[in-house]
Amino acid sequence: KRLEKVERQREQGRRSRRRNEVPTVSLVGYTNAGKSTLFNRLTEGGVYAADQLFATLDPTLRRLELADGGEVVLADTVGFIRHLPHDLVAAFRATLQESREADLLLHVIDVADPEREAKIEQVQAVLEQIEADQVEQLRIYNKIDALEDEPPRIVRDEEGRAQAVYVSARADLGMPELMRALAERLFGTRLRLQLALPPQAGRLRARLYELGVVSAEHSDDKGDSMLTVLLQRQQLGQLRKEADFRPYLPDPPPLDEDEEGDEAWMA
Repeated sequence: KRLEKVERQREQGRRSRRRNEVPTVSLVGYTNAGKSTLFNRLTEGGVYAADQLFATLDPTLRRLELADGGEVVLADTVGFIRHLPHDLVAAFRATLQESREADLLLHVIDVADPEREAKIEQVQAVLEQIEADQVEQLRIYNKIDALEDEPPRIVRDEEGRAQAVYVSARADLGMPELMRALAERLFGTRLRLQLALPPQAGRLRARLYELGVVSAEHSDDKGDSMLTVLLQRQQLGQLRKEADFRPYLPDPPPLDEDEEGDEAWMA
C-alpha cells in the first residue's frame, strides 16, 4: 500500500512536469558507477553516496538549470545489478518508473572498470525489463581521473549529435561539456527572440513564463512588455497556433558577442 501511494504521488508530479513542459532526465547505471556523486555535483543536492549496493533507494528529484536557460528535472535512481530479482523490481518501482517516464537517460558508466562492457549490457537488460529501453540515452563515462590522458570531451556521431560525455564527478571534470550535451539533446537549436506584447496579451505572456522560456523583460514607453525568450523551433510553431505572431521590428538590436543563436523581433 505504501508503494502504491508513492507511485501515485510520483505520477502526479510527472503530470505536473508534463503540463509545464519541463523535461525529466534520469540517471541510470550499474551500482557504484557514480550516479549519486554526479547528481550531487550537478545539483548540490546532498544525496547520500557510498560504495555499496542500493545506496539510493528512493528517487531524488532536483531542478537543474542548463547553460542556455533551459530547465530540466534530474532524477537519481537505484543502482542496477546483475539479475535484478522481480521482487526488488516491484520494491523499487517508484524509482525505476522515473527512468521509464524520462525524456532522456544519462547512462553513467565507470570508465575505469575492467568489466564495464558486461555491466553496460546488464544495465540495458534491466532497462528492457522495466520497459525503459526505448528511452533515448546519453552515455556518461565517469571517473576519467582514474585514467591517464583521458580528457573531458563530448563524443559525437556522424551527424554531430552528442552520444557520450567523458567526465569525473568526483574531480569536477567535464561538467560544462555535460551541460552543453544535455542542452543539445533536450532542446536542440534554440531561437533567441524579442517579443513585444501589448497589455491585452497577458495570457500569452503568462504562457511564456509557464514554459520557462523568458530570460528578460522590460516595458517600453507605450506600456508594451518587451520580452527576451529562448524557444525551440517546435515551441515557436506551437505558439504560432496559439497566438498571431508576425514580424515587428526590421532592425533588432545585435546579439552580445558571447551569445549564440538566431534572433528576430516578433509581435
